[in-house]
Amino acid sequence: MLHVNDLTYRLGERVLLDAASFFVPGGARVGIVGRNGAGKTTLFRILMGEIAPEGGSIGMPKGVRIGTVAQEAPGGPESLIEVVLAADTERARLLAEAEHADGMRRAEIEMRLNDIGAHAAPARAATILHGLGFDAAAQARPCSDFSGGWRMRVALAAVLFTEPDLLLLDEPTNYLDLEGTLWLYDYLARYPHTVLVISHDRELLDEAVDHILHLDRGKLTIYRGGYTSFARQRAEKAMLQMKAKAKQEEEAKHLQAFVDRFRAKASKARQAQSRLKRLEKMTPIAGVVEEETLPFDLPSPDRPLSPPLVRIDRAAAGYGERTVLKRLDLTLLPDDRIALLGANGNGKSTFCKLVGRRLDPLSGEVVASPKLDVAYFAQHQLDELRLADTPYGHVAERMKGAPEAKIRARCARFGFSGAKADTPIAKLSGGEKARLLMGLAAFDGPHLLILDEPTNHLDIESRQALVEAINDYEGAVVIVSHDRFLIEACADRLWLVSDGTVKPFDGDMDDYRRLVLSGGLDPAKEAARGGDKASDKGGEKAGERRAAAEKRVALGPLRKQRDALEGRIEKLGELIAKIDTALADGSAFQKDPAKAADLARKRAEAADALARVEEDWLAVSGELEAAGG
Repeated sequence: MLHVNDLTYRLGERVLLDAASFFVPGGARVGIVGRNGAGKTTLFRILMGEIAPEGGSIGMPKGVRIGTVAQEAPGGPESLIEVVLAADTERARLLAEAEHADGMRRAEIEMRLNDIGAHAAPARAATILHGLGFDAAAQARPCSDFSGGWRMRVALAAVLFTEPDLLLLDEPTNYLDLEGTLWLYDYLARYPHTVLVISHDRELLDEAVDHILHLDRGKLTIYRGGYTSFARQRAEKAMLQMKAKAKQEEEAKHLQAFVDRFRAKASKARQAQSRLKRLEKMTPIAGVVEEETLPFDLPSPDRPLSPPLVRIDRAAAGYGERTVLKRLDLTLLPDDRIALLGANGNGKSTFCKLVGRRLDPLSGEVVASPKLDVAYFAQHQLDELRLADTPYGHVAERMKGAPEAKIRARCARFGFSGAKADTPIAKLSGGEKARLLMGLAAFDGPHLLILDEPTNHLDIESRQALVEAINDYEGAVVIVSHDRFLIEACADRLWLVSDGTVKPFDGDMDDYRRLVLSGGLDPAKEAARGGDKASDKGGEKAGERRAAAEKRVALGPLRKQRDALEGRIEKLGELIAKIDTALADGSAFQKDPAKAADLARKRAEAADALARVEEDWLAVSGELEAAGG
């Protein structure tokens, strides 16, 4: 289907594609992965013919139809269904011609319309739009009524409707909610032609594709299977490469030793020369070099608050005269991990603002501690960063009066060390801006962390780093995300925002996906009664999540005790090392015997204290291990 041979492309002095080659069979669904900035979008632009490579060739069958999401989102007076139907230009042209054609030509047109399924097209277009979140009423409204994000969904629906022979999708889930994302997983898994999709969504890369194309340092390597299979294959390949490199280095060491030892001896000169030639011909095996993934800085609160963190009683929320949510009766605990489910427009952001004390209830009561510190991260806040300023400038604003060294140390914790801290915000990538904004939001160790679509702009490795940071964070977390991997890795409880209210969902993400894809179930009602199909299983899983949350709360003091002991061990070790350095100077005893004796005494005391602290650490660690913590 698609042959790419020795493709080369440079952007300035940077080589994005370095004699890269790969082959995609017809009907394959290929996920393209690689670090942000590696050149994945550039590859798409080359395949589309928008830019020309410096070298190499691209082979495709003659007449192949390539489709991608239009960069310009539709925004005219046409209805959504009309925009999607118009994307099939052949159908639109034939229908227009059929109005005036007669005789044999009219028959030919009807035959062709029948071949391309033109009469079933409205139903197919409506199905795609519905899957992406547009009900029948929305489909009849003009595009101009919708915001940019919703219009991009229409653009996605249009290209899916045309079913091109080669479908190119660049981060299609970035402008979808979780429900649209789950539908897209299913749609792409059944797509009848070839798909190339750039994505950092691990679930999409596991469920919807059968090949992974990895772009790394200008080279493209294709693997069979989904992302989990790719990660395993790549790890195995790296291990074999490291073993081969070690073996080669050992062989080279022996050869060099023989040459050095016997080169001067006439009887061994020929053998030494032979080994020297082998050394010269030996092609060094490259070492495995992994790019560093910077951690996220989400400091835990210094002092946890007493439960509940937030209590909502018979509350309603909205704006002015418009009520968005009502009948809210929920409790948020200090160590909760909650993911909000529900389609865009149902009130997830409104609920986050209510819990985060950015919105007062219209009625009812929201009770929270006056000391509650809330960190709120949302993608739209990226625009609030001052483009002409730097990470150092933003951090310095939060640390007024602090010395430069401390400000730069905090910048480094955010992932902006050295000159990177002085880079203008305008020159940072989307992922770097998100990292900075999240660090600023959680600057003071909040009790509650609200994350609204935190994974947009993050590559797979950075998403994994975010998961680890969230799981290490000891406060409460509320997550809104279309990234199923993030939800399953971080959330202990699921709350469904639907039908004008928020209620616990007694099931897991598989249960929720079935509800979304079934189309005939009301998720709000299913959540309220637990779901007929999933009630037993869901109740069991909900109990497991609650038990996990309770266990984490119970083990919290032990973890803090362990961390405190580790800090004490480190400080005592540093003290002993300093004393040993002082005592190592033999002249110390001669110059000041009393001081030297005092140092020796302090060293013995520190050693005894270290032994006791280590015993305590072993005991606490044993308790944590026994409890599974």
